[in-house]
Amino acid sequence: MPVTPLLDQVTFPADTRGFDIPQLRQLADEVRAETIDAVSVTGGHLGAGLGVVELTVALHHVFETPRDILIWDVGHQCYPHKILTGRRDRIRTLRQPGGLSGFTKRSESEYDPFGAAHASTSISAALGFAAARDQKGEHNRVVAVIGDGSMSAGMAYEAMNNAAETTNGQLMVILNDNDMSIAPPVGGMSAYLAKQVSGGAYQNFRRLGKKVAEHMPRPFRNAARKAEEYARGMITGGTFFEELGFYYIGPVDGHDMDNLVPILKNAAAITDRPVVVHVVTQKGKGYAPAESSADKLHAVVKFDVVSGKQSKSVSNAPSYTKVFGTELIKRAKIDPSIVAITAAMPSGTGLDLFGQAFPERTYDVGIAEQHAVTFAAGLAADGMKPVCAIYSTFLQRGYDQVVHDVAIQKLPVRFAMDRAGLVGADGATHAGSFDIGYMGALPGMVLMAAADEADLAAMIATSLEIDDRPSAFRYPRGDGVGVEIPELAAPLEIGKGRIVREGTSVAILSLGTRLQESLKAADLLAARGVSATVADARFAKPLDEDLILRLAREHECLITVEEGAMGGFGAFVLQLLAEKGALDTGLKIRTLHLPDIFQDQDTPAAMYATAGLNADHIAVAALQALGVGADRGAVRA
Repeated sequence: MPVTPLLDQVTFPADTRGFDIPQLRQLADEVRAETIDAVSVTGGHLGAGLGVVELTVALHHVFETPRDILIWDVGHQCYPHKILTGRRDRIRTLRQPGGLSGFTKRSESEYDPFGAAHASTSISAALGFAAARDQKGEHNRVVAVIGDGSMSAGMAYEAMNNAAETTNGQLMVILNDNDMSIAPPVGGMSAYLAKQVSGGAYQNFRRLGKKVAEHMPRPFRNAARKAEEYARGMITGGTFFEELGFYYIGPVDGHDMDNLVPILKNAAAITDRPVVVHVVTQKGKGYAPAESSADKLHAVVKFDVVSGKQSKSVSNAPSYTKVFGTELIKRAKIDPSIVAITAAMPSGTGLDLFGQAFPERTYDVGIAEQHAVTFAAGLAADGMKPVCAIYSTFLQRGYDQVVHDVAIQKLPVRFAMDRAGLVGADGATHAGSFDIGYMGALPGMVLMAAADEADLAAMIATSLEIDDRPSAFRYPRGDGVGVEIPELAAPLEIGKGRIVREGTSVAILSLGTRLQESLKAADLLAARGVSATVADARFAKPLDEDLILRLAREHECLITVEEGAMGGFGAFVLQLLAEKGALDTGLKIRTLHLPDIFQDQDTPAAMYATAGLNADHIAVAALQALGVGADRGAVRA
């Protein structure tokens, strides 16, 4: 445990407001040490939090949170914030079962006024808080912290475009520039200029100039305003933000407490228009292993604090993500029309491997899923074979584009949907729960779910062969099951599943990686004298009608199993059976899916147990449908 004498005196932000600058610097050092130590125990998003330690301390010192609203975009960087807001005693429960969320969460603390986990929402939410404040006649301040990466999403610009017309009260956007440096700082002169343009004297001068200009003809008024804005833009940057109606301050060194605190105080006093404070930070700041890492230790498992070495488990099976990247490379070597698209997640989607092999055929569009989808549609319309790799939960952002720009036009865009199903420590915000339902609803969509690594390889091949309509395949986070992958997998027959095990009484129809649990369930049922067929559907759309109707016809009971929300695969199967009259003969059917709740973080295994999707739950569902009394203990026995 780190030695933290000053932090030990701080339970809530109010405890920092009497501190002087040297004390705030010390407090920041202690918060950084505490953050490193806590994440070494829990794992989590380290680099982003280390980069905003000074900023976090300064914001809570300057603003009267929670009365003043502080909203963090995404939430990767919120661990120091949690330490300072009454949650330090629980900080080593981060991302653990029953512990603190890895993101801001409204139900967790009054200091988390808005929940996050997806990027680029903070300015819109902050503007909503500001408008509510204005409607109620209150006078608190609202601050949104957003990273330069999150600024690549159109939603951020939509909010900024609307801000100046929505509120005349205090609204501050902190642009946390930690990577691409929109305008690089220029040392002491930059800090000096930022202080000057944010200070009272300059503000009074501007107000006087405005009053004089008001008596001028309109062309002269406009010219005077633009001259002032562009003059400041020449020395400080930020003309773009000025054009959106914001007052721009910066760039400011986000690790220099001596300048950061007075500039934030000055900016907080500007109330006649929204303010952008451009703060330049270093991701991973203050921890050598993070600073020297290519990704600044963005996301880590448990690690040794001294060396920074992570405690990564070794698996004999490759991850599904790696299988995707590797298989796509194989195909691209044969077919020069294959191109890949990611929305700021090259390593998360496995496209970092593809990008190394084919840099000129790899497109990272930033945090811009809507653009990614329509960009892919344009590529497909002109004869290329775009593979759009986006997490299931992030593809939700581009759903309108999937409908209008891809599906209606029958364009052959291939959607690789990683993180299908439950994802563990990231909880509900990152779970791929809904894609079967939302993609399966679209006419013409071919929708597949891999049961193992070989299945995934075959589905990649299948999607690349489809040239007259869109297709999508889903696969989970984590390692495969260790099956052999062919050197070059053959495409699947579209809309055809497979029988994995033949039985007589119960049919278990699995979609996706619950196939292994379905086979275990069949073993449990066999121990009770119940013969079970296990089938791998492979396709949620089009369904294998012949296979499903055969299962319904030849078995007393049919169980569908999927790693998705209600209204997905099971619902599609039920609708087919109803339309074909297969329910009229007394077939007993149960649909097993994710529960109708947003599940909190836990290990994936525990989450699936809670969801009722493990082997014993499948067996129990079958026995109950057959009218055989069984509890879990009996089945397991």
